[in-house]
Amino acid sequence: MEPTSPKESRQSTATPQGVLPEHVQENRRYWDGMADEWVAPGERHWRQEAPTWGIWSIPEFELQMLPEDMSDQDAIELGCGTGYVSNWMARRGAKCVGIDNSEKQLDTARRLAEEHDTELTLLHGNAETVPYPDASFDFAISEYGAAIWCDPYAWIPEAHRLLRPGGQLVFLASSAWATACSPLDGSEVGFQLVRSYFTTHRTDWREVEIDPGGVEFQLPASRWFRLFRDTGFEVLDFIEIQAPEDQVESKFHVPADWAKKYPSEVVWKLRKR
Repeated sequence: MEPTSPKESRQSTATPQGVLPEHVQENRRYWDGMADEWVAPGERHWRQEAPTWGIWSIPEFELQMLPEDMSDQDAIELGCGTGYVSNWMARRGAKCVGIDNSEKQLDTARRLAEEHDTELTLLHGNAETVPYPDASFDFAISEYGAAIWCDPYAWIPEAHRLLRPGGQLVFLASSAWATACSPLDGSEVGFQLVRSYFTTHRTDWREVEIDPGGVEFQLPASRWFRLFRDTGFEVLDFIEIQAPEDQVESKFHVPADWAKKYPSEVVWKLRKR
């Protein structure tokens, strides 16, 4: 039975103190192993003048993921990878913390922060348990990162804890429809429903034939809404992303033709009550 509330999930997935949950250990191994593949994309994103988002590189003016002026704001990126989103926030005036599960990804982030003369606090750790006091931040964000690699019944309450009253959480993740249409062998998303939409929660990719490794998390829309309500978030916006009309190539096992008809990614914008 899938957990239906933050309390139920914490009880059912508890691990001994100091021991990382099994999915965190697997995702650390997975991302450390392919960190080199993300060096060049990280460098490219650090050089960008204007942010773009997700696998289709949707421009910031369309999604408005970041406040235009972040002066005097404390911000945290949950699952920062190579740190380019933290860099974009720092350019807007924020004091930024980035936490990531992969030390090798953080090696790239630290190098790029030094090269671009950007002051960031970068932590190696699990975004489900962040070593900061309650109400430490005004803004939290995740582009993939925690948004798909952490259990939502753990990281959403943790983000709520970290935010000050009125603080915002914004995240971009793959959609439950993309998960439901993902073949069991790990090949490209197709037009046939393969997995249950309503029981979507944890997807273990270690045993697939194509690109094996990693444990992802996703929820159907109704359970996201329930989780946000139960945690204490107000939903400000919900965006289902469509691939651009001029896109012809697949991205990360998602065909462009499919993503023009169905949402491959979603954006949630939340405010702490």
